[in-house]
Amino acid sequence: MITRISRTTLLMAAVVLLTGCTGTAGAPAGLGSGHAPAATTLSAARPAPAPDTSAATAPQQIPGLGPKTLARLPPGTRQAVVVTGRGRNSPLSTVVLYQRTDAGWQAGARWPAHNALKGWTDHHLAGDLRSPTGIYGLSDAGGRLRDPGTKLPYDRSSGFTASGTGFEGEPLTGAFDYVIAIDYNRRTGTSPLDWTRPLGVSRGGGIWLHVDHGGPTHGCVSLAAAHMRELLRTLDPARRPVVVMGDAPWLAR
Repeated sequence: MITRISRTTLLMAAVVLLTGCTGTAGAPAGLGSGHAPAATTLSAARPAPAPDTSAATAPQQIPGLGPKTLARLPPGTRQAVVVTGRGRNSPLSTVVLYQRTDAGWQAGARWPAHNALKGWTDHHLAGDLRSPTGIYGLSDAGGRLRDPGTKLPYDRSSGFTASGTGFEGEPLTGAFDYVIAIDYNRRTGTSPLDWTRPLGVSRGGGIWLHVDHGGPTHGCVSLAAAHMRELLRTLDPARRPVVVMGDAPWLAR
């Protein structure tokens, strides 16, 4: 026996089939938000829109980092500033901020940067003119200029005044307008200006992310002022940010 189905019942069934339970993944904090899809008008001649699968393209691991390096990422880390040196003895590098989402690691823009004059070392010493390889926390910030809107503790001080010239004769003025302390041989929870050295003075210290002055550094990593402001506004202590830094072969271990 065939039961007659009302026109209203058929329309309700079509609504369930077309809407489903799809959603749009949000963008990483600080880099913009996702937008909900517009409402769909039901039509017998128009199929339901395909779900947004852009988040599914995010890699589960950070490109360029080998298993040994990935294994050293602290549990719960959801922000990683990856500094990839052009060569073991090169002062040129590239910086990318990766943010962890439920779909995987989302990459931000690629920014040119400088590192130390003589490149990289696995055992940094004061005055060796090499940047230390490794994975370090990013817990404190500061600078000569006012806080641009960071969630990190920020120490504005005239102590962040740079003077003189760099290795290529470039002026250092403004290099410390914005600073993020790299937690190498320092006491966390203090201003980047704090000179406590847990590993001893001979192991160096004062390794920062700071404003690029157009040439190599003594051991820090330097970025354009606009990129430093963006980084400061995006880093969030609740996401346990770290910097992963070294030449490409070291990172790929």
